[in-house]
Amino acid sequence: MTSMPVSEEGTDRELWIKEKWLQHRRRKKRRARQVLATQLLLLLSLIGLWELAGRLRWIDVLIFSYPSKVGAQIVKDIVTGELWPHLFMTVGETAVGFLLGTLVGTLIAVLIWWSPFLSKVLDPYMVVFNSMPKVALGPIFIVLFGAGFTAIVVTTLSITVIVTTLVVYNSFNEVDSNLIKVIRTFGGNRRDVFVKAILPASFPAIVSTLKVNVGMSWVGVIVGEFLVAKIGLGYLIVYGFQVFNFTLVLSSLVIIAVVATAMYQMVVYVERKLLKER
Repeated sequence: MTSMPVSEEGTDRELWIKEKWLQHRRRKKRRARQVLATQLLLLLSLIGLWELAGRLRWIDVLIFSYPSKVGAQIVKDIVTGELWPHLFMTVGETAVGFLLGTLVGTLIAVLIWWSPFLSKVLDPYMVVFNSMPKVALGPIFIVLFGAGFTAIVVTTLSITVIVTTLVVYNSFNEVDSNLIKVIRTFGGNRRDVFVKAILPASFPAIVSTLKVNVGMSWVGVIVGEFLVAKIGLGYLIVYGFQVFNFTLVLSSLVIIAVVATAMYQMVVYVERKLLKER
């Protein structure tokens, strides 16, 4: 283990600390590149194995297809323009469900934290609603809001809102009680406690909830499109099953995976920026 050089000059100490910090950054970047390279190698290996299995008929290509055939389907749909209306509709529904779910869920968490009485009243209802299969609520939403965009967004909200509420509310309750005591000691009211202690301490949890809601939003939208949509990536999956075009099904799943990953990375980028500014 390298020991810090003994010097009476503060400059030597600062240079030594800076050197160690740069070494740490280089190790961290090298490890990140190694992880990324391993991930890409694993992905390419799985794709290659899938392609080989399809070409050599180790698998039933009618059901499982293979990557080059799926890629050709995606390229054809892009070139002909058949993909874009479905993609834009699903991404729009997901974005609306994601943003509204996060906002409404956070506001409900604030409301029930603010009112302990309301928290006790709503607690069993939130637990029951969270455990309820959301697919079973789909037909009810269709009857209430019609077979279209609104019903799909509401189906998404039924998943994202309750998850956001529970996560954010639990983060409020886990804030260090000593912070609250200090504010109370100096005469702070409930609003001061929330603004100066609860909200700042819970901010990382709220931002992290965004990442959870990315996946939840996609689940809600695809489930809604399975039930009611006449356009969208979920509709393409159902249509592909109906006409036994499993290449179309798999190509839709690949597109969902790519777009969902891009959306997740955008949220991670926003999270880093927000937390860095704090």
